[in-house]
Amino acid sequence: MMETMVNEKLTSKQLIELEDKYGAHNYHPLPVVLAKGEGVYVWDVEGKKYYDFLSAYSAVNQGHCHPKIVKALTDQAQTLTLTSRAFYNDTLGVYERFATEYFGFDKILPMNTGAEAVETAIKLARKWGYEKKGVNENEAKIVVCENNFHGRTTTIISFSNDPDARKNFGPYTPGFIKIAYDDINALEEALADENVVAFLVEPIQGEAGVYVPGEGYLEEARELCKAAGVLFIADEVQTGIARTGQLLACDHENVKPDILILGKAISGGVYPVSAVLANDDVMMVIKPGQHGSTFGGNPLAAKVAIAALEVIVEEKLAENAQKLGELFRSEINKLVQESDLVKLVRGKGLLNAIVINDTEDSSTAWDICMKLRDNGLLAKPTHGNIIRFAPPLVMNQEQLLDCVSIIRKTILEFEK
Repeated sequence: MMETMVNEKLTSKQLIELEDKYGAHNYHPLPVVLAKGEGVYVWDVEGKKYYDFLSAYSAVNQGHCHPKIVKALTDQAQTLTLTSRAFYNDTLGVYERFATEYFGFDKILPMNTGAEAVETAIKLARKWGYEKKGVNENEAKIVVCENNFHGRTTTIISFSNDPDARKNFGPYTPGFIKIAYDDINALEEALADENVVAFLVEPIQGEAGVYVPGEGYLEEARELCKAAGVLFIADEVQTGIARTGQLLACDHENVKPDILILGKAISGGVYPVSAVLANDDVMMVIKPGQHGSTFGGNPLAAKVAIAALEVIVEEKLAENAQKLGELFRSEINKLVQESDLVKLVRGKGLLNAIVINDTEDSSTAWDICMKLRDNGLLAKPTHGNIIRFAPPLVMNQEQLLDCVSIIRKTILEFEK
């Protein structure tokens, strides 16, 4: 009975109903049921083909089912999958050397999900604050930005101002100071508090609607942190791994964070992998038993991450993101001139968003995404009237221009 149910061929409608009935209602997906992916394309259960313009929130930068990454996964899966960290294994040290050299840090602490990596960075910064900076225990503060998105754990939602993520999940974890994003004066003021141990920031606020800070903001913030003896923590879970046209979004301003948080595309979307990188003066405050994860740094993760990071370099995906991003924004800017519905386009590399000329509580952006789906392109609104556009970085110019024409056609049809 159970096997028949698992193997039966179901329609999109039936599959959506199954999720609705048996799954927690913690997401509101676009009504499309995907069954296959390859490169920049995905196919639904009925076989309709779409351009993927979300890339699993920038986890699939290397494209769907990249053969090199999938091979690394399947080869290792047949050899050794998990030892826990109770024993050494033959892949972790190789990965740790590869990743630290790749990103230019002394040490890496491997975890699984982006939120886990953020939690790790918070713990690391606090411990460093007590043991290296000399802050009194339990008094450490971390400066964060309004409209941030760092995950949805209890600690992280404590400093979120998204009511959906926060309401009725208290009591909240103390120890955070919220300031306006892209406001250097607000940061300077917050850093005057001698109990501040770190500044946690997204180089571009993705979930908030692809807000790119002003030129020089990250560089100035880094200098202020250095002067105040405070750790600069860059959450590059979404912006890292070539998405914005450089390996890291911080690289646009030659900023080297004290703590770097990575996730998503570090595995090319093939397996949950995240990482926190720092130099010895910070990382070595963590001693055995003080932090860890059964799956963190497992052999599958190690092999997948090496392959995923090699693909970025081999296929010049940062350069491609830079070039195609400029083309995309210049083409969409023509649409902004032509249409009353699109107010502006903003972004860096292939992390972009358009702002729809309607209120945040309107359904216009959602309705446009439904029409885009009908026309063969998948994207999703964020914060009501903003549509994020982030295709896999393996896209070529011809495909990008095809996507621009779908977006243009959809918007102009929608206005009629």
